[in-house]
Amino acid sequence: MGSSIKMTAPTPHIAAQVGEIAETILLPGDPLRAKFIADTFLEDVKQFNATRNMFGFTGTYKGRPVSVMGTGMGCPSMGIYSYELINIYGCKNLIRIGTAGTFQPHVHVKEMVFAQGVCTTSNYAELMGLPGTFAPICSYELLEKAVASAKALGYKYHVGNVLCSDVFYGVDLPKGKSWPELGVLAVEMESVALYTNAAMAGVNALCILTISDGPDEITTAEERQTAFTQMMEVALSLA
Repeated sequence: MGSSIKMTAPTPHIAAQVGEIAETILLPGDPLRAKFIADTFLEDVKQFNATRNMFGFTGTYKGRPVSVMGTGMGCPSMGIYSYELINIYGCKNLIRIGTAGTFQPHVHVKEMVFAQGVCTTSNYAELMGLPGTFAPICSYELLEKAVASAKALGYKYHVGNVLCSDVFYGVDLPKGKSWPELGVLAVEMESVALYTNAAMAGVNALCILTISDGPDEITTAEERQTAFTQMMEVALSLA
């Protein structure tokens, strides 16, 4: 969709009216994880979206309004939903909660990674027409709060660079350095679109990732949907 097209609520992808989505929103890729969060953690829940089965809910957490909505997989899908949430619905704090594969031997399955910065194989940011290379980073305000929350809760976490890849099933290229050699902690598929859209609009964004797989460890689909509650608790504490 081109930027010349003016949109109003509801959009082609989100059925909500303006005012039905909180300024702070959690963004899991899996819409069933969004439903799990709403059912498990939120009170006074109202569903605002089921278009394309991308479920979205608004409720309260410890008395504070918060929303949660699925985004699907990859930068194009995250780009659509985060753009509309920011520019149509006025979201100010967008927190991706999702899974990632570890790149480092000291970053283990079920531990959290806070994506301070993003390397990428995507050209998403290049499409913004900048005269150079954009370096997507998170909101320091959200990062600082997330680190404090994880420490207070006693949860294991890592902070650093992640790789946002457009390819899930890739090939090894026999040239140059590898991402792990440069200290990149993990790989996922949505952060560069979220961080770029947030930067373009001057709002806050953070990716909180749980490691779901590594060379010697892997989790089940059911665990990825419901068991990674530590990142959910940390994300909700930012509302």
